[in-house]
Order: sequence, then C-alpha cells, then structure tokens
Amino acid sequence: EISSLSDSDILVLRLDLTDRSTHEAATNSVLKHFGRIDVLVNNGGRSQRSLFVDTNLDVYNAIIELNYLGTISLTKYVLNHMIQRKKGKIVTVSSVMGIMGAPLATGYCASKHALQGFFNSLRTELTDYPEISIIQICPGPVQSQIIQNVFTENLAKSLENSGDQSHKMPTDRCARLTLVSVANNVKEAWISDHPYLAVCYLWQYAPTWAWWLMNRMGKRRIQNFKSGIVSVQR
Repeated sequence: EISSLSDSDILVLRLDLTDRSTHEAATNSVLKHFGRIDVLVNNGGRSQRSLFVDTNLDVYNAIIELNYLGTISLTKYVLNHMIQRKKGKIVTVSSVMGIMGAPLATGYCASKHALQGFFNSLRTELTDYPEISIIQICPGPVQSQIIQNVFTENLAKSLENSGDQSHKMPTDRCARLTLVSVANNVKEAWISDHPYLAVCYLWQYAPTWAWWLMNRMGKRRIQNFKSGIVSVQR
C-alpha cells in the first residue's frame, strides 16, 4: 500500500518528558508546522520491578516526574490550544495497573493511579467543550521494550533478566484496539487478554475477592522475582 504522506506531513521532535521547561516550545513547534493539533497521545513512561522495602525514594520521585508530571505538563500546553479551537482528543496510555494494585510495581501503579485520577477529574472541568475528548487506554501485558527499561531499586541499576514475552498481546493488536477506542471516543478502554482482563473486572466489581487473589498471585510473583524468574505485566 502506497502512503499519500509527503515530507511536510511528518515532523519528528526529540522530547524529554522530565524537562518540562521545553514542553511549551515543542508544542509551539508543532503548531507552527501543522497549524493545529488534533490528537495528543501521551505514551511516555517507565515501569518498575522492585520491592518497596528495598527501593530508594528517589526512584519514586523519578517515576512520578516522568510518568505523571511529564505527562500532565505536555497535556497542559496542548490543551490550551484545543480549548481555543474547542476541539481535540487527549489520549493517555495508562495501564491496568492504573485500576488495580500489584507487587513489585508500587511506584508504577501509583503513577498510573495518579493519571487515572487526574484525567477523570480533568474531564469534568471540560464540560463546556464537548468536542474535546479525554481518553484513557489501559493495556494489560503487551509485547514491547518496557521491561528492558524498568526502574529497579535504585536509579543506576537495570533489570538483569527481561523474561519471555510470547504470552503477551502482540503490539499491533494493542495499537489497533487503541485506534478503535480513540476513533469512538471511548473514555476508558481496557485492552488485555484473559486472564488479566478477568482480574480487572474482579478488581472493579468484587474487590475483596480481587485482594484475596492478588495476595495469592503476588506471593508467587515475589518468590519468582527473588529467585530470578521474571513474570511481567504492562
């Protein structure tokens, strides 16, 4: 299939989510090139694999700076433009970890819970702009490079064993379902295979059972982690 895009239809900018002083200029560069921003997809972030009792607090600071504050900083500048146009879509890739808890990911879960709370609240502030959509995508395990780049118990350490990814949802399927969700203005989409999706429903509608199940699963997960066996979630 031949693309109809020309060079002028593509603009690639390097962006550091943690350098918030550059986000306004980056937004203005896009507006200067294209004249408008129709969709913002917030997809930057890092996960975590470490026990809280072993983890330095500066790791938690780095997770919040990147996953949460970096995301809402960029959103702020783009939203100002969308409010002027009274139109646009802000799509944020959260995680099933934004609606449940899991061991070895306390900081990551916290950052995704923060995004869920922020964008659910922001949506209520935009009732005068019905054509601005706030969309949250919550993937389960997806094949990606996320596990190779996780935070560990200290900022200088990387994860030694990234494990097998064959059981996860293929990247192209997650991307397609994300696009379907965005096209249909779905406020929150859980994109996952079972059994992870079933756990999401359990966590939402029967939390006592979910806590019981997660305690059983979590104990095994922690044992595997300590013995060097990697079991990974998005």
